[in-house]
Amino acid sequence: MNEKSDVKTIKKRAPKTDDDKWVLRLYVAGHSPKALTAFANLKKICEEQLEGKYSIEVIDLLLNPQRGMEDQILALPTLVRKLPVPVRKIIGDLSNTDRVLVGLDLLQVG
Repeated sequence: MNEKSDVKTIKKRAPKTDDDKWVLRLYVAGHSPKALTAFANLKKICEEQLEGKYSIEVIDLLLNPQRGMEDQILALPTLVRKLPVPVRKIIGDLSNTDRVLVGLDLLQVG
C-alpha cells in the first residue's frame, strides 16, 4: 500500500477575474466574543485572499431577527457567501482558516 495515497493535495484558488466581487454576510448576535472573533478572522482572510475585491455586511440578529430568514440562519455566527454563486455557508467563529478557505472555495483539497 502506498503511503502517499492518503495525502491530500491542497491548491490555492484565486477569484476568477479581476472584476469578481465577493459579497459576504456575517450573521451575529450582538457584540459577543464569538461575533467579534468571527469578524476579525473574516476580515483577515479577506484581506489576505481577496485583495480588496469583497464586501462584508454584518447583520446583528438581535437588532434585526427577520434578516436571518432570507438565508435560513439556524446558528450563530454564520458566514454566507452570496457572490460568487453558488451560495455557501460556514458556521462558527472562522478560526480554522483552512476550513474557511475550503468552505469559500478559495482552497481546493483533492
